Amino acid sequence: MLIRKALGRGENLMHNKENQSNKLFYKQISEELINFDNVLLFGPTDAKLELKNFLKKDLHFKDKKIEVHGSDKMTDNEKYAFAKSYFKN
Repeated sequence: MLIRKALGRGENLMHNKENQSNKLFYKQISEELINFDNVLLFGPTDAKLELKNFLKKDLHFKDKKIEVHGSDKMTDNEKYAFAKSYFKN
């Protein structure tokens, strides 16, 4: 029983540290995006959705267009072409 409690506390601590680390990272990204009216988030993981939710809570992004698109893993050239095509339309 004590081992389970200790493991549970350890998992909670790791989860909290990961969440704090993600929030700090998302805050740094938001500072880079603040001057843009249109933001495109894409990639193969759910991090783009977490970032969108983080940005939507920030009043600085209240009137900004934030779009999320899932994609497979891409090369740098594919990422550039995808973004260029998206913003061209």
